[in-house]
Amino acid sequence: MITPAGTAGYGAAAEQLAVQYESVSFTEVHRELHHLYPAPPASVLDVGAGTGRDAAALAALGHRVVAVEPTPELRAVGERLHAGSDVRWVADALPELPALVAEGTSYDLVLLTAVWMHLAPAERPPAMAALTRLLAPAGRLALTVRHGPVPPGRHMFDLPDEATVTLAADCGLRLLHRATRADLHGRGEVRWTLLLFEREA
Repeated sequence: MITPAGTAGYGAAAEQLAVQYESVSFTEVHRELHHLYPAPPASVLDVGAGTGRDAAALAALGHRVVAVEPTPELRAVGERLHAGSDVRWVADALPELPALVAEGTSYDLVLLTAVWMHLAPAERPPAMAALTRLLAPAGRLALTVRHGPVPPGRHMFDLPDEATVTLAADCGLRLLHRATRADLHGRGEVRWTLLLFEREA
């Protein structure tokens, strides 16, 4: 697997990032969208799962969860921290997610939490197409997108939310919910957009 540019800086900081990621809960991160997620047991794909916080929480709720993480160091930390959870870890990467697409499995819910902004503009159309292929009919796609200054050594792009909404619509995904919130880690210059889409049945 080719190392994606968007993962720059994450491997070396995996242990420190784990402390940051695990300091907030799945409930806090997803509170604006969770009521719109399918009831368990559903088939869930967590793309860019990081340390597995969300994947493990969803598995504990009774979902069948696949966690995709392209950074080996983060994947190793996640497998260690959540060793007791019923999560299947996969090494794969956007924009094409070739390993997952080749499996041919479809998912009721696909999560991209703090992932979309790592994709360059040219990578987003093939990424949205791949994510749509992985959604079951009436499946839902949840994006949590960061806006604000790019940290040193990271690879991020701050694009208007409308561009994402339009791209999703072009792939047959309907916007169900949109919300904004402040940063959960108290960074005043950072804000987040939460978008939930549904694939046509």
